[in-house]
Amino acid sequence: MENDLKPFWNKIFSFNWKLGLFLILLICIPRFILVLHGNEIANMQYVGILMLTMAFTPFVFLSKNGRRKIGIKKPTNNGWLIIALIIGIVFSVLLYFLGDVLYGNSHKNWYSYIGRSYNIPQEIDEQSRLIMFAISSLIGMTFSPIGEELFFRGIVHSSFANSIGNIKASLIDSSAFALVHISHFGLVIHKQQWEFLFVPTLIWVLSMFTISILFYVCRKRSGSILGAIICHSAFNLGMTYCIFFLIGGN
Repeated sequence: MENDLKPFWNKIFSFNWKLGLFLILLICIPRFILVLHGNEIANMQYVGILMLTMAFTPFVFLSKNGRRKIGIKKPTNNGWLIIALIIGIVFSVLLYFLGDVLYGNSHKNWYSYIGRSYNIPQEIDEQSRLIMFAISSLIGMTFSPIGEELFFRGIVHSSFANSIGNIKASLIDSSAFALVHISHFGLVIHKQQWEFLFVPTLIWVLSMFTISILFYVCRKRSGSILGAIICHSAFNLGMTYCIFFLIGGN
């Protein structure tokens, strides 16, 4: 039987929950710290480097057969790629309206807080706004979706799935994904002081858990990790639009 791990790693790990837990600890702890630092200095360049690391993880650890098993292959249902696109955009817009109704444009609104890292000038003409939006969207639709999906819905999910099955594995990778996003919103810096927003954080984490489950559904239904990447990219596109034109435009 062909090995799923590369020969070097096959001597150290099995492709099971222990590898998944190792990778979560190895990647998610530094990522959490780097995002908090990025929020503090309003610069996420180091997070981008970590996203690249996440994207390369399956290629470092897995054989060709292992990469195929985690979904790095052609989709078997192209219709679900379109559905994935729609799911991502709709969910991001619904999350905007929820934040707007509950918290307006305050720092307790997840999109409003995350939007600070985009450094949108107070006085900006529409052409410049469009250019900034295009650049931010391109970055948001590539680095994060590719890196996080190859990592969470790819190698981490399959590591746990080999031990406990797909349903429980999806709950674990979605929980890890949701919790690590507390560094993006939840533990916030406001008026130069760190603050933990319990109720907004709870809503945000539950939202990230839900969309993460949907990412997995898109991967499963499309027959490829591409389904999850497209859904994630669409979500980030919708979020970026809301930040630039619904919040930033106020």
